[in-house]
Amino acid sequence: MEARDKQVLRSLRLELGAEVLVEGLVLQYLYQEGVLTENHVQEIKAQATGLRKTMLLLDILPSRGPKAFDAFLDSLQEFPWVREKLEKAREEAIVELPAGN
Repeated sequence: MEARDKQVLRSLRLELGAEVLVEGLVLQYLYQEGVLTENHVQEIKAQATGLRKTMLLLDILPSRGPKAFDAFLDSLQEFPWVREKLEKAREEAIVELPAGN
């Protein structure tokens, strides 16, 4: 995952946690796309609360390769407002990077 995308996830971490993103199709989509392993899915589902599940997902995503952020965006079909927020933060992060990076 690109440093910019990791920064976006970090900067929106608490807001994303409040959305309880792991319910519904998000985990299954990320598993289907090969971003998460079966062990990841089981570990996330084993967490006691929606917040903890989402936080664990946010901990795992940055290490899951270059397609992880885009797959995460695609998985948010049930949460269009979250997807829009992430896309906006990503665009702003591009603008803020110094030239030459």
